[in-house]
Amino acid sequence: MLNQTYPSDLTDSQWEHIKDLLPAVKARGRPRELEVRQVVNALLYLVVGGVQWRMLPREYPCWQSVYYYFRLWQRDGTWRRVHDSLRARTRRKAGRHKHPTAGCLDSQTVRCTHTPSSRGFDQAKRCVGRKRHVLVDTLGLLLAVTVTSAAVADRDVARALLSRLAGSCKKLRRIWVDGGYRGPLVQWVAQNFRFCLQLVLRTDEQAFVILPRRWVVERTFAWFGFNRRLARDYERLTDTSETMIYLTMTRLMLRRLSRS
Repeated sequence: MLNQTYPSDLTDSQWEHIKDLLPAVKARGRPRELEVRQVVNALLYLVVGGVQWRMLPREYPCWQSVYYYFRLWQRDGTWRRVHDSLRARTRRKAGRHKHPTAGCLDSQTVRCTHTPSSRGFDQAKRCVGRKRHVLVDTLGLLLAVTVTSAAVADRDVARALLSRLAGSCKKLRRIWVDGGYRGPLVQWVAQNFRFCLQLVLRTDEQAFVILPRRWVVERTFAWFGFNRRLARDYERLTDTSETMIYLTMTRLMLRRLSRS
């Protein structure tokens, strides 16, 4: 059964994949009155439709309750754990080991609204906004993401992002990058990690050429664009932007896992 009010809602099959990964009701304290599935449905509606929190339809719990669980599970790492568990299942379904051995790192500059938090000017893209620094596996599934001001150089953020990789990336041996990461960063990675950075540079040809391996992360950026909330950065805080990306990829993997 689909059991959907809106197209973004979880189907019964998708809910079966995620329900055991969400925190259970606490033994003490006030009993949980709302349905967790509807909270997740509201968040997926928010991501896909790009609406404001206060414009959530009445079929969902009130927006304050949805936002409460969004922030609560953001702070305790629930959304990241759910995402990583689903990524392991998706890789197994595709016939891969749950821990990838190769990945691709790149950044995407997007415009943002006039928010009081960090934003900057990207000289290369001639754009005021933020950067999404994304590491994906060879299937295009998300391994790590960091959102910063667009004025920050890719090499500077790469050091922090690679230093915070979790245990799910322990088998990484090679990461493909573009020319923006060349220089001392390549030697620094070789000295401090088991994996290496392999540069994939553009040729001098004028015609459009698909660069080996680099297209994988570009496809992931295209997947972001299917969700209106990620068409530009609407969030006041960068960590909220990162969580919205994890929610987007969680929905994508749930749809893959629910296919027969």
